[in-house]
Amino acid sequence: MILRRACPEDAGAIARVHRQTMRKSLDFLPELHTETEDFVFMQNTFLPANEVWVAEVDGEVVGYIGFHPGWIDHLYIAPDHQGCGLGPALLDKALSDGGARRLWTFQQNLRARAFYEKRGFRPKTFTDGAGNEEKTPMSFMSARLGMAFYRACNLAPLQA
Repeated sequence: MILRRACPEDAGAIARVHRQTMRKSLDFLPELHTETEDFVFMQNTFLPANEVWVAEVDGEVVGYIGFHPGWIDHLYIAPDHQGCGLGPALLDKALSDGGARRLWTFQQNLRARAFYEKRGFRPKTFTDGAGNEEKTPMSFMSARLGMAFYRACNLAPLQA
């Protein structure tokens, strides 16, 4: 596995990982966008607004994370590569500065919620989904400090 900073040419590969993951791992969500719309969003909105890192296996992008100060916007791993350590490696990259982070995840995505809780994130608010385009209930989660802080101090994350 190789982690590297994404470049504009990765927009197509990132859009493919996003779409594959949405269809297979988040199949409870409605399909709202076309492949072309996914690509345009990644290229023109997501990549410019975030620091984006990709995980490559055998030269293929199979996961990505996008973040900016205080926020994790996306963390997606292709379904065939989930459970292989790519998610933790990408999240560690986003948390490496030790700063507080927030994120949204779907309430039905129990695997993601458990993944984040194991890494120090705690649910703060639950919504009914009326405010998101999927109209699906979400969980707002936050971590006071990035995991790098806890590792550096040899501490366990604080329980909220």
